[in-house]
Amino acid sequence: MDTPLNPRLTRLQPYPFERLRRLFADVTPPADLRPISLGIGEPQHATPAFIQDALVAATRAQPSGLAAYPATAGTPALRAAFTAWLQRRYGLTLDPATQVLPVNGSREALFAFAQTVIDPNDRDAVVVCPNPFYQIYEGAALLAGATPHYAPSDPARNFAVAWDSVPEAVWERTRLLYVCSPGNPTGAVMPLDEWARLFELSDRHGFVIASDECYSEIYFRDEPPLGGLEAALRLGRSDFRRLVAFTSLSKRSNVPGLRSGFVAGDARLIAPFTLYRTYHGSAMSPVVQAASIAAWGDEAHVVENRRLYREKFAAVTPLLEGLLDVRLPDAGFYLWAGVGGLFGGSDTAFARELLAQYNVAVLPGSYLAREVDGHNPGAGRVRMALVADTAECIEAAERIAAFVRTHTPKA
Repeated sequence: MDTPLNPRLTRLQPYPFERLRRLFADVTPPADLRPISLGIGEPQHATPAFIQDALVAATRAQPSGLAAYPATAGTPALRAAFTAWLQRRYGLTLDPATQVLPVNGSREALFAFAQTVIDPNDRDAVVVCPNPFYQIYEGAALLAGATPHYAPSDPARNFAVAWDSVPEAVWERTRLLYVCSPGNPTGAVMPLDEWARLFELSDRHGFVIASDECYSEIYFRDEPPLGGLEAALRLGRSDFRRLVAFTSLSKRSNVPGLRSGFVAGDARLIAPFTLYRTYHGSAMSPVVQAASIAAWGDEAHVVENRRLYREKFAAVTPLLEGLLDVRLPDAGFYLWAGVGGLFGGSDTAFARELLAQYNVAVLPGSYLAREVDGHNPGAGRVRMALVADTAECIEAAERIAAFVRTHTPKA
């Protein structure tokens, strides 16, 4: 007798980085060039010392270190740190007891939230997400028993998502909408009128909005990106009905290994999500809570982190503009570059040959999207994660520029 497994697992597609590994499996890069990876969006700036110090101090403390089981809801001090940050960043006043909840990074929370919101007996349930997108949205929908619907990004509008392309019949079946602003991989930020449109649809059809905002603190213009809860408040939705925002320390504070973030929003959604997480065993370690309190309470390191990214993008973007279809994004740490007619417009061929000839890894855009009606909106583009130090990113850009010039037909 075969071992019983959840049949929904068979619907999951390989993760982009597994596909990238397969794509590069038989490629031998030039040995005289050191490898540079722009493929994975993993922050590489140094973790601030004060966060590490807080982690160590909490480990040594008793009983607040490792000698006690943590509560799923976290400590009052941690939840107060969340609401204090939301007040400083967005001008929001939330109840720390009912409207915020610690999570072990936004990734696991985005997945778990779908399991809370979707009724497994609802065979008509649809989850709408952008296309291209963060693959957790799709996996969460499939394992919750829902059907994903992919709303394409529009290059003509700075990769804003074409929400109006979603048919009314799909909205009627939608139970959950994933929003990512600033977007991955495009860096696009949603304006207030776009939020107003989504809130109107949510009111009409009753679906929940999960707003993924993990890139919110890396931006290149004076005005910080608008957050979902902030947009709701501006539009008179102070109860944040059917809206939960997800944020993380990983990019903001360069601590992806800490696995620390929080969700905030509608108290009527936070309560069942807390219940789900209690059974799921998702409580945050007390030592991580202590380090998180320190991180959320300090902005100086965030300003410095943002300065480093601005410095990199200011140096790298001009090296590639004019050679590829690329420009400074609204926010985030990715360049979303079109390959034009190189290699027949194939993003996978571009990535393979770049690695083979110049030992630089980038992620094909088609791996971050799904084909709908014969079109993959990520095809013909590559994602470059500028997460290494400035010198390495500049070297990578110079190699990419040389690669493009070599393969661009002479006029």
